[in-house]
Amino acid sequence: MKKILAKAYLWLVLVILYAPIVFIAVFSFTEAKSMGNWTGFSMNLYKNLFTGSMQNSAGLLSAVENTLLIALVASLVATLLGTVAAIGIFNMKGRKKQTMQFLLLFVFLHISQGYLTVILAHITFCTPYVVLNVLPKLSQMNPNVYEAALDLGATPFQALRKVLVPALRPGMISGFILSFTMSLDDFAVTFFTRGTIGLDTLSTFIYTDARKGGLTPELKPLMTIIFLVILAVLLVINVRSTKTSKVQ
Repeated sequence: MKKILAKAYLWLVLVILYAPIVFIAVFSFTEAKSMGNWTGFSMNLYKNLFTGSMQNSAGLLSAVENTLLIALVASLVATLLGTVAAIGIFNMKGRKKQTMQFLLLFVFLHISQGYLTVILAHITFCTPYVVLNVLPKLSQMNPNVYEAALDLGATPFQALRKVLVPALRPGMISGFILSFTMSLDDFAVTFFTRGTIGLDTLSTFIYTDARKGGLTPELKPLMTIIFLVILAVLLVINVRSTKTSKVQ
């Protein structure tokens, strides 16, 4: 009975989580502007999305481009910084060292708000996710391997590149994916650091669009496509991880 109740609870949680996404996907195949109003099956929203014939075409496509570019740059830099930070934190000894926080550094330097400030802000909040994914991999490593590489003549950089990075790669990839996902989804950090130059990501575009009195209908097929792409990527990664675990 406990197993049945546990499975039922799990399925209930999954239904609650994914029901809104399924709802959006279903109504992406009708031309109705408002959700819940089915006016007949149609692929016109997908057609408008890919042909650029919708009213806010330029704004939406620009928001998608900005979102992907910011998420990619922020995730790559956060992965690099987070990995280095994790190695440093893992090897700290003696007294606790106070962490120097450089939040709002770009404001202090009077850098104009825009792409740079948004990317720096995204890097700031994405880096801890990489650190938390890399630290467990460091704990699983044999600490003598790195020192053995140095004893055998490798430089610190060579030992980092050929010994540490391959061992930490699964954690780095997980941190990158998590950072990319968090950056795609972020609204607050982007909204308060984008300035007044009209820079929009998907989250801020949707916010502005909603304040105008309704959402652009083509957002429904766009959200459906994004969800399916992310789902496919996660399935591929999980399948490969499972095969790798079985081989090992």
